[in-house]
Amino acid sequence: MKIEFLENIKRKDPAAKNYLEILLCYPGVHAIFFHRISHFLENLNVPILPRAIAHISRLLTGIEIHPKVKIGKNFFIDHGFGVVIGETAEIGDNVTIYQGVTLGGRSIAKIKRHPTIKNDVTIGAGAKILGPITIGNGAKIGPGSIIIEDLEMNKVMVAETAKEVRSKKHELDYYI
Repeated sequence: MKIEFLENIKRKDPAAKNYLEILLCYPGVHAIFFHRISHFLENLNVPILPRAIAHISRLLTGIEIHPKVKIGKNFFIDHGFGVVIGETAEIGDNVTIYQGVTLGGRSIAKIKRHPTIKNDVTIGAGAKILGPITIGNGAKIGPGSIIIEDLEMNKVMVAETAKEVRSKKHELDYYI
């Protein structure tokens, strides 16, 4: 494992104290480790084993990454639980994503159906990026955002924030 990868995590996460803690206690690091193995075996056309490794990784980390996903250097999954990255997704260098992010498809056809995330992108907790779209270099996507169209480089997308609803008790059931 390269020191650059660990330094990237220390730079992006103020809670990261040292390399040993990162290696032992960060599920995103573990998921990427398992993914590198499953991806390598997938590229060798080894049957079943890459998917089995990905499944074990998901059980251990709560992070699901398909073995065919292409991932660049210094990919950081912070917290990570509930992250899902679909088969035809591509992730560039220096990308950071938070818990609950989905890089999902919008089709069942055997085509490119998951997003391409370019370099230096940050994706906030719970964001959903769906379909064969491209998120440009340096883009930032806020928590809870749903993105279904290409996003140009250095753009920032945010979802609406929650609003207080004042109503009678029985009317609140509609919102819940």
